[in-house]
Amino acid sequence: MYIVLKREITGSVLDVGGGGEGVIGRVYKEQVTAIDNEQQELDEAPDCCRKVLMDARNLEFQNESFDNATAFYSFMYMSTDTKEKALYEISRVLKPGGRLYIWDAEVADAEREPFLADLYIDAAGEKIETTYGIMGDDIAQSAEYFIRLCSEKGFSLLEKSEHGGHFHLVFEKTHQANSGGKK
Repeated sequence: MYIVLKREITGSVLDVGGGGEGVIGRVYKEQVTAIDNEQQELDEAPDCCRKVLMDARNLEFQNESFDNATAFYSFMYMSTDTKEKALYEISRVLKPGGRLYIWDAEVADAEREPFLADLYIDAAGEKIETTYGIMGDDIAQSAEYFIRLCSEKGFSLLEKSEHGGHFHLVFEKTHQANSGGKK
């Protein structure tokens, strides 16, 4: 899959799962606070933004702290329960009217065979080739799944594009989620 990312997001950005390749951090640099729940992933990411070891299910930020949130092929690594809790937390820390940007792939099953997503990325002029891969159960997802789940968590869909089993979704926070509270 070929993806082109331009510097189009303004304001602060919480990048969920921003370790590893650090794609969003490479594009938006000082605007980004990248979180990941694995220190090794943060260590591998370029030093282009703020990097914080943190679990997306329990964000240690104040309510309405960020203008935007991104998830670049990171939800595919989360269980169904983790996705729901992470989206609640993202809604909580986004300002009213804030945007959520999701880039990910449709995954039907990865229990018996690994699911691999080969990506060729133009990150604001920087070329990145990478493969994201997962194996396990309880990780099925699709664009429709996220549209439904995000709607439950206080988001309205603004943009949707799909190509070859990959999708890009843009949401706006329209209200605070009512369930999945912070523990």
